[in-house]
Amino acid sequence: MASINANHQADLTSNNQPKTPNSPLKRNKKRHIMPFFNLSLGISVLALSIIVLLPFVAMVMTTADIGVAGFIKTITEPRVKAAIELSLKMSLLATLTNLVFGTLIAWVLVRYEFWGKSILNALVDLPFALPTAVMGISLATLYAPNGLIGQFFAPFGIKIAFTPIGIWLALIVVSLPFIVRAVQPVLAELSPEYEEAASVLGAGRLTTFRRVILPELYPALLMGSGMMFARATGEYGSVIFIAGNLPMKSEILPLIIIGKLESFDVQGAAAVALFMLMISFVILFAINALQWLFTKRMGGASV
Repeated sequence: MASINANHQADLTSNNQPKTPNSPLKRNKKRHIMPFFNLSLGISVLALSIIVLLPFVAMVMTTADIGVAGFIKTITEPRVKAAIELSLKMSLLATLTNLVFGTLIAWVLVRYEFWGKSILNALVDLPFALPTAVMGISLATLYAPNGLIGQFFAPFGIKIAFTPIGIWLALIVVSLPFIVRAVQPVLAELSPEYEEAASVLGAGRLTTFRRVILPELYPALLMGSGMMFARATGEYGSVIFIAGNLPMKSEILPLIIIGKLESFDVQGAAAVALFMLMISFVILFAINALQWLFTKRMGGASV
């Protein structure tokens, strides 16, 4: 009996001793959960560098040939300034429009069951599937003064196609899927029990939406709107056929780039493209920062 107690005490003493740095447990903690992490990370960084980073570096180097003064002079030309203002304004209006109607479409797809729901869900992704040129030609045909829809506005002197209104419509169509697909999974995970609890506590529908649903949608709305705005500012194929392309009136920024390339002004085209890249980068950075703040405030895990 005495020998058994002595052995038991020895086992307890050995278990209470701290693990040495070379113990198997310490070494396993240094291993990554997924195998081949370093190899996967290296391939990912290399692929992104070749596909994304190098073209941007080449554009910056091309713009550097004209210097800072030449860059400022190019983007401050009256025709370029008008195109920048028009592109940003129409992109902002399209983003605000889709924030309302895109969220409504996502709500209908998630919360209601009806005949043709699968068809409606597939139609949301149609702007991704169709070539943008096809979408632009279709919109121009519909909203032209003699088109199927435009003919009803012509008697009132309202012209849609070949005006900034046509640009706004085209940007709405091509950027709508971003907000729908960003909000839809969040609504699907949001249990209706929270809304029922708010209703039992006496909250109206508007209060329930503002205090219960909307805070959960903030990160998705921010990310979707950022992607929409970035896509809209650089959209070319669907806009070119319905814009009218009148200088100082309905000429968008991508068209300025094409015009400079056709006149063999490569440095000027690169300068305008770099300015568009800077705008998109600043917007996406601000959106990601706001999304991180909202996620942190709600106690979620930031990404």
